[in-house]
Amino acid sequence: MEQLFTFIANHPILVGAFVVLLALFIRNEMTRGGATLGAQEVVNLVNNQGALVLDIRDKAEFDAGHIVDSINIPYASLEARIDELKKHEGKPIVIACKMGQHAGAAGTQLKKAGFENVSRLRGGITEWRGQNLPVVKA
Repeated sequence: MEQLFTFIANHPILVGAFVVLLALFIRNEMTRGGATLGAQEVVNLVNNQGALVLDIRDKAEFDAGHIVDSINIPYASLEARIDELKKHEGKPIVIACKMGQHAGAAGTQLKKAGFENVSRLRGGITEWRGQNLPVVKA
């Protein structure tokens, strides 16, 4: 630990540049796939603005329980099936995955395809269920 402090004291410009780059990287990663919304914010968005919930989990996981009126397009086939979402282009889209790990990359794909109002469900369906919000089974 003492060596770390010595290194920081001897190289303040290098350490400062690293901290700035790290902060910019984190900011970029958090915003590139859309804003992150909590479960209650998603409920409000769906109820007040008619948002579409896009579930990118596999079909078996989707059938085991999903958010009411959500659309299932698995992450692996999202790029090939993105045209299915064109009729919802004016609506806000909330991306939900199992735990939030793939939603950012899916949001980036949607933004590249021209969708502007894209956001992600923080914590995914796991967090949704953890807050005892309703899910339906197919």
